[in-house]
Amino acid sequence: MIRGYRAVLDAGRMGVGFVAYVTVGLGTHTKAAQEAFERAIARAEEVRECHNITGTVEYLLRVEAADLAAYKHWHTEVLGVLPQVRSITTFVVMGSPKDERA
Repeated sequence: MIRGYRAVLDAGRMGVGFVAYVTVGLGTHTKAAQEAFERAIARAEEVRECHNITGTVEYLLRVEAADLAAYKHWHTEVLGVLPQVRSITTFVVMGSPKDERA
């Protein structure tokens, strides 16, 4: 039943000052497009979580970066150039009064 243990890391001490949830819509809804997108996201160290979801978009990502400039670079130069990506919406985390991930 226990799948593992986690350490709760201090984001600030790790150089993470910017956290966002990002929704991503794909341009085509094929298995090949999803697999290619997921392979690219698996290589992106800024992406801490990737969830395939239902609704108007296909993915919800939790992204951590050093600051807004670092996020903008990732958004534009990594995520934005993936050929599968049709839409990107960013929700910036301003605070987390409840976070039980760890």
